[in-house]
Amino acid sequence: MFDHIFIGVIVLSNIFLFFIGVLFLILIYMYIADKNQHKHAIRYNYPIIGRFRYLFEKQGEFFRQYFFAMDREEMPFNRAERTWVYKAAKNIDRTIAFGSTRDLEKIGTVIFLNCPFPTLEEDIVESPTITIGERCIYPYKTKSIFNISGMSFGAISKPAVLALSHGAKIAGCWLNTGEGGVSQYHLDGGCDLVYQIGTAKYGVRNEDGGLDDEKLMEIAAHNEIKMFEIKMSQGAKPGKGGILPGRKVTKEIAEIRGIPVGKDSISPNGHKDIQSITELLDMIVRIKKITGKPVGFKCVIGTSFWIDELFLEIKTRGIDCAPDFITIDGCDGGTGAAPQPLMDYVGLPLKESLPIVTDLLNKYSLKEEIKIIASGKLITPSKVAWALALGADFVVSARGHMFALGCIQALQCNKDTCPSGIATHNKRLQLGLNVNDKKQRVANYNKYINYGLGIIAHSCGLKEIRQISKDNIKVINKNGLSVALDKMYD
Repeated sequence: MFDHIFIGVIVLSNIFLFFIGVLFLILIYMYIADKNQHKHAIRYNYPIIGRFRYLFEKQGEFFRQYFFAMDREEMPFNRAERTWVYKAAKNIDRTIAFGSTRDLEKIGTVIFLNCPFPTLEEDIVESPTITIGERCIYPYKTKSIFNISGMSFGAISKPAVLALSHGAKIAGCWLNTGEGGVSQYHLDGGCDLVYQIGTAKYGVRNEDGGLDDEKLMEIAAHNEIKMFEIKMSQGAKPGKGGILPGRKVTKEIAEIRGIPVGKDSISPNGHKDIQSITELLDMIVRIKKITGKPVGFKCVIGTSFWIDELFLEIKTRGIDCAPDFITIDGCDGGTGAAPQPLMDYVGLPLKESLPIVTDLLNKYSLKEEIKIIASGKLITPSKVAWALALGADFVVSARGHMFALGCIQALQCNKDTCPSGIATHNKRLQLGLNVNDKKQRVANYNKYINYGLGIIAHSCGLKEIRQISKDNIKVINKNGLSVALDKMYD
């Protein structure tokens, strides 16, 4: 017996010594490699140890949100916002205790004005049905206020699209396809879809990259597709087309988009056939005639004079050429991949651009004809209510629904290494995204956005959500006191 134990100890000792020897050889190799390269000064001056800098730098993205950032500090979404979404999606208690961690004296802080006689439950009325594209052959009627913004199949995974599609059906909201075209996974849930036509016109493009009328007719034949959105620009990268790295362009995605497998899918920074207000309106009319369905466009507002000219031309040409909706994306919108200079510095925030468009619509008496969809970091009831007060008819969110799917804000969307399985085509990572579980979370999140909107509206003494207006809001000014929201824009 002791012989066997002795032999076992000898074997284990030899294995241990072997691994120690291998580790020692690896360290020697790393030392020699570091001292014989001149690309990284840290590694040269501090061989082996200097390599940990890159490890810590990479892991810092993950640990910062858990250990170092305060509840309201982190960007682009802080812990308090994400936690609310997670709780709503999981259908668990969303109340907090003791006191708010929000800085209520910070300039720009939004405060809703409660009424001394809040609306009683028996006085509450259901939000009305809104019609988009009343003049179209197939107008779109919906009661949904909060909807799912564009996320292309390609930028996000098959199980993510399936969960969103089925979740949207349960919630009764719409799902925007994103510029990557419509897949079977979008259609699988049976929800209402908005087909986004990007600058590359994926799914409806001809050999020259222009709009193919026959393909457009085929797409429009799907009953699930209720509207078409021409994507002019988006918040995270105005002036730059969509970017899908080649490692995420699978055979299936390439077939849907009509592009080569494994090569970067980079859309033009603008539509070749839409280079003026006249051409934009012509394209809207063309798509309406082919599909019979409502057509609008999505843009980031920078210079705003063209919006004035757009509405003036609509009044001159006639209302039939008008877009049925305009989606306004703020400069703080999100994406799977974008150049940092554009993401950080280009475009106006929604708090400035949304009132500009709303005021101009009122100026030209077009507000009833052209609906406004607001987008850009609107993931909580208070943010959605604020957008409605500024004139939005609908609100859409992509990243809010990504949180509902389980996104942890790992900032890996462009690397095909998303740990939650949402923004990756790695089959192993996708296994963690259970469609049956996540579709219900998507529906729960939408439900509690609307529930939260109701709480705010009824506290303000209103009978239904869409009655929220600028009159119900004040904003903290530079002197620390609040000022009426409408006066801020006078």
